[in-house]
Amino acid sequence: MTTILLTLLKILAIIIPLLIAIAYFTLVERKILGAIQRRRGPNVVGTYGLLQPLADGFKLFVKEALIPSLANKTLFILSPIITFTISLMGWAVIPYGQYSLFADIGLSLLFLLAMSSLGVFGIIMSGWSSNSQYAFLGSLRSAAQMVSYEVSIGFILCSIACITGSFNLYEIILSQQKAWFVILYFPLFLMFFISSLAETNRHPFDLPEAEAELVSGYNVEYSAMGFALFFLGEYANMLLMSSLNSILFFGGWQAPFEFLEGGSIWMALKICFFVILFIIMRATLPRYRYDQLMKLGWKTFLPLSLAYLLYSAFILISLNATPY
Repeated sequence: MTTILLTLLKILAIIIPLLIAIAYFTLVERKILGAIQRRRGPNVVGTYGLLQPLADGFKLFVKEALIPSLANKTLFILSPIITFTISLMGWAVIPYGQYSLFADIGLSLLFLLAMSSLGVFGIIMSGWSSNSQYAFLGSLRSAAQMVSYEVSIGFILCSIACITGSFNLYEIILSQQKAWFVILYFPLFLMFFISSLAETNRHPFDLPEAEAELVSGYNVEYSAMGFALFFLGEYANMLLMSSLNSILFFGGWQAPFEFLEGGSIWMALKICFFVILFIIMRATLPRYRYDQLMKLGWKTFLPLSLAYLLYSAFILISLNATPY
């Protein structure tokens, strides 16, 4: 009983700060977008709009949930729950600091890849169960996009595992004590970051939610808490990809210089850096055409990531070297 209670407390210790971070991520995004577009952003609810995320959440919570009369009601209700739950599960293996880790899984990279792949099901179910052509087309676009870029992400993760000799995120961070991988493998970092944008359906790859074409895409029929769960799941995935970028290429909790102490504060700062990058991409880049999106994924990133994997393996074998 004590072990179960302790596990539940650990889960809450991860989920509650994460939900608060997601809420204020939306505020930061709107403020930065407002600054870039020379406007104020939210500034009415609370001082400098600090209570705006709470007001938005309360509004969605008390709104009436409308279900289309021809929709498959069971799948329609389950889809946002599945999407949100899967987006939280990946955080179980993220090391926040040297001694802050919920589950030390030996194959934590594969676990994250599996959770990322399962996220497609919630989106496909939502588009099909809505019984709407716009929602179904958006869900098909999203599934094709996520599957396409997961292939190159998988090869990039295999390259990192080949270099470090481990699929464990904790050991990958420890292997960057001498030099961060962003310095040694900058092309891999660029491909992984761009694939992260595509995987989370963010600009310039937000084709599944193209307002001008699909009237918001797969979640067009959702309102109230159903829409909120999709929204929370999307932003949780963005934070997860930001933390993964920090871990794989920027040394996780490690400080940039040896004379500085590493810790969770460095991990948080690196995640914030990538969060701001996500927002700047939304403010500055135009949307890709769908054929350009697929061409970039299959004809550019896939050959390059596969070549990098073969190159890494060849160097280790030919030099009879051991991973880090």
